Amino acid sequence: MKTTLSLFCCSLSLLFCFYLPRGSLSAGVDRCKLPPRGWNSYDSFCWTISEDDFLKSAKVVAKYLKSHGYEYVVLDYLWYRRLVPGAYTDSLGFDVIDQWGRMVPAPDRWHSAKSGNGFAEVAKEVHSLGLKFGIHVMRGLSRQAFDANTPILDINTGRAYEESGREWRAQDIGIKERSCAWMPHGFMSVNTSLPAGRAFLSSLYHQYAEWGVDFIKHDCVFGDDFNLEEITYVSGLLKKFDRPILYSLSPGTSVTPTMAKELKGLANMYRVTGDDWDSWGDVASHFDVARDFAKAEMVPGEGLLGSSWPDLDMLPLGWLTDAGANQGPHRQCNLTLDEQRTQMTLWSMARSPLMFGGDVRQIDETTYKLITNPTLLEINDYSSNNMEAWKILGPERNHLMRRSKISMLKRVNNHHTRVVGVTSCKDPNANGWSVESLGQYHEQICWRKEDEQLNREPLCLYKRKPLLASSNEHVLYGQDNRRLFTSDDGVKSCLDASPRHKLTSSEWKKKQPSFSTCRGDANQQMWKLSSNATLRSSYSGLCARVKQVKGTNDVRTSGVRSWIATGRQGEIYVAFFNLNVEKTLISAKLSDMAKVLPGRNLEDKADCKGREVWSGQRYEAVADSLEMVVDKHGCALFTLNCS
Repeated sequence: MKTTLSLFCCSLSLLFCFYLPRGSLSAGVDRCKLPPRGWNSYDSFCWTISEDDFLKSAKVVAKYLKSHGYEYVVLDYLWYRRLVPGAYTDSLGFDVIDQWGRMVPAPDRWHSAKSGNGFAEVAKEVHSLGLKFGIHVMRGLSRQAFDANTPILDINTGRAYEESGREWRAQDIGIKERSCAWMPHGFMSVNTSLPAGRAFLSSLYHQYAEWGVDFIKHDCVFGDDFNLEEITYVSGLLKKFDRPILYSLSPGTSVTPTMAKELKGLANMYRVTGDDWDSWGDVASHFDVARDFAKAEMVPGEGLLGSSWPDLDMLPLGWLTDAGANQGPHRQCNLTLDEQRTQMTLWSMARSPLMFGGDVRQIDETTYKLITNPTLLEINDYSSNNMEAWKILGPERNHLMRRSKISMLKRVNNHHTRVVGVTSCKDPNANGWSVESLGQYHEQICWRKEDEQLNREPLCLYKRKPLLASSNEHVLYGQDNRRLFTSDDGVKSCLDASPRHKLTSSEWKKKQPSFSTCRGDANQQMWKLSSNATLRSSYSGLCARVKQVKGTNDVRTSGVRSWIATGRQGEIYVAFFNLNVEKTLISAKLSDMAKVLPGRNLEDKADCKGREVWSGQRYEAVADSLEMVVDKHGCALFTLNCS
């Protein structure tokens, strides 16, 4: 039977100031230099949460999680949508907007908004609990406001915005061709080069600040939907307010360190993966991207009025709902306990923001102990030199696994599969495209990078007349000789600049090239070959690239991984991760750890003591190496103190 938090008695501490410490940590800690931590409503309620349920959840966070640093309670998307028959995640015409085209809380779910004060009362209640209040917002302008052609508020005059002798409206600033690809009926970009477009964004974010919002999760502006212009302008607005507002960006599909470096000084956290749900494939897909951002020395980076953090997404643990569902929490997490520990350990070692997504009102003892584990939270807050360290894994591990009749790592062959995706146009790996003539087609666009070295035919895309008469661009459609871009019935597919729905992390890792049935929208049409050999989408501003994926096995969900970090008291943290489907013996020599931690005295005879967190096993003397048999999809986490 589930044990609820009513059995616990946790110490409380007030967290009402931006610079107050977490829990019992020493005073004077600069909060903006720690990874953000809190609770988000999406994994447990999707978009259907009400004011009563949200505030009940906030009270549980304040009572049981605040002392562990969980200080934000974040309301995820569609808080402005009426919960009535016919409404769903991409429905049109069910949103509540004010006379200026701005989203306001749906009064059928947010009763305090009936007074016309938006979220002011909710924020006040959250602040009285010693917590901070966050909301999810979408890019630019809503389709509903565009269709209604609402006027734009001039915050300086309190009247409709006027310029050049006329009043400006939503249809003057909305870019309908740049709708959010995974919510095309919901939102579109605004033209930030127009003073009227900037005036609209100013009216939005000043309203959020007036409501008392402390955290903005800005969606459909990053990853495949990268909109640096809007991000830059919004960041500038937040910087001018008289109190800090944490700025978070989403989604994370296609994000690379090169793309994220363009955010320097602009945001505090940014998604680097697709949506993470409670499947092992989603968890395993985070290892590569966590490694890449640590290797790029972006943990942390320079952020808005503080640091910025690569965000591995929320923790879907405990009592959950389903993606896109029109209902609240109704099922338990599908991950095993070992898989949950692996997720929490990786998130902590990578110093990702920790945003719990389960229903806190029904949190069980196991989940509670996991997300409040003091060693993990210490690592998440204060560790340094965090990195994936596969070189520390001893070369004898295969021999030991054979001896113990434990499966070796899966063998991967040398076959390469090409996968088309999108990336920042500043990525040096994006410039591999060239034009070649082709028979009945006027020309083809081919990717030759790496292909000549591998002595094989290039991957080519073929130009076709535009599908929209008003467009001057060419559509590129795929017709690979193998299988990537043509369906079995011969219907041609067109290259997308952005996914058509929110992708989970495992969907993004597994997804084939960004192709779908040819339509007439700008998401497919606006591709242009530049003089620097990049293929750029005018829709998203991203460039197409081809990746070489080695092997036919799913190398992302098998094998072993290891992470290492150092603590603020000189301790060393070592994590072993077993991605295999069977128990695996994993070992690492201290001498190899010394190679990745320069300046640390970790020779074979070093006097090291420590313990393994999950088993509680203590080591009074670790003279040469660490080793442990790790269950499938599980992990081991060691804390070492070495003289």
